[in-house]
Amino acid sequence: MSGFVDEAVVHASGGRGGKGSASFRRQPYEPRGGPDGGDGGRGGSVILEVSTDVFDLATLARNPHQRAEPGGQGESNNRTGAEGDDLVLAVPDGVYVEDERGPVADLVGAGARVIVAAGGRGGRGNATLATRRNRAPRVAEQGEPGEERRVRLELRLVADVGLVGLPNAGKSTLLSRLTAATPKIADYPFTTLTPNLGVAEDGDRRFVLADVPGLIEGAHTGKGLGDTFLRHISRCRALVYVVDLAGDDPATDLATVRAEVRAYDRDLAGRPSIVAATKVDLLEGAEVRARLGRLGEAAAPVSAPTGAGMEALGDRIAELAASAPSGARRPFVVLRPGREAFTVHRSGTGYRVEGRVVERWVAETDFDDEAAVASLQNRLRREGVERRLAELGARRGDEVTIGGRAFEFIPEEA
Repeated sequence: MSGFVDEAVVHASGGRGGKGSASFRRQPYEPRGGPDGGDGGRGGSVILEVSTDVFDLATLARNPHQRAEPGGQGESNNRTGAEGDDLVLAVPDGVYVEDERGPVADLVGAGARVIVAAGGRGGRGNATLATRRNRAPRVAEQGEPGEERRVRLELRLVADVGLVGLPNAGKSTLLSRLTAATPKIADYPFTTLTPNLGVAEDGDRRFVLADVPGLIEGAHTGKGLGDTFLRHISRCRALVYVVDLAGDDPATDLATVRAEVRAYDRDLAGRPSIVAATKVDLLEGAEVRARLGRLGEAAAPVSAPTGAGMEALGDRIAELAASAPSGARRPFVVLRPGREAFTVHRSGTGYRVEGRVVERWVAETDFDDEAAVASLQNRLRREGVERRLAELGARRGDEVTIGGRAFEFIPEEA
């Protein structure tokens, strides 16, 4: 895969928590030492973090499966297992993250980060599980599996001002004259196939300009990959509408571009803007004035090859960048209620209960201990597992599987 990549799907897996240890002290003259099994370490998490050294999503698109380290296993003498290292994935500034439930985060600004797949909790060792009733538990917990999550990443360039216009309107040439950027430029439509960024300086002021590939009529519906390009100006605080003044009908071209931006995002269309009328060197003075008049607004006439009007346009863009509100570039992370503690569904002639918490309860239960089994039944009943099974039609004697262990469904008598 080569070239600029602005979309990627990542399958992230948090590391599994380490197993707890079930061990007992073995010391001279202490034949029945107490439990000393340590807890397992927590698994590592998968984290997305904005880095200024990354400019697109090519690396993640090539390597979509990402897994963090598991936690270490607990050991005797109350030694806790090592925590798994977090897997930090570098992403470019301006990445929007979503999963099957909707938005997850909008990462803007160096260092912005979000956990996309949390590591699993380490299992408790038998030293931790010891209670007054069970002073010497012979079992320890298995570590919990880490979260598994499929997230879609979408890069939206972070720039102060966006240059938008029809193909071959002169946006890339303007960018190259106003900044140190060196976009590919040629005299044919759709020269620009990827967005370009450049930094302009005006005295003590610095601002970022984005050149977005040319739009066509119907771009907001996806024509010409227009909706893909339009999202790259969604963060811009201000816009410069670039129109070819030497074209067949500059006024109609400008109206077309404005309409596409408005159809894509009304808020974006309402942001501060100016109009740059390019290629005035191809027209006579009277024709330039006439066409500028037909645009219906105070456009800045420029000629990139000759440099005419470039200084004045730079000043206007600098003023636009300085005065535009900054509210369009705030990062956020979505906080949602946790997923259901468990789910119940039919499995052949029986039922299967799945859920991290209830499976952990089963894994930590000593089934040779009647009191521990009774405690598990009470916990499952209080959690609502029995009620959910009954709602789905489970009857006394049906097989119920939880965490790989089969049980007979015996509901509490009413």
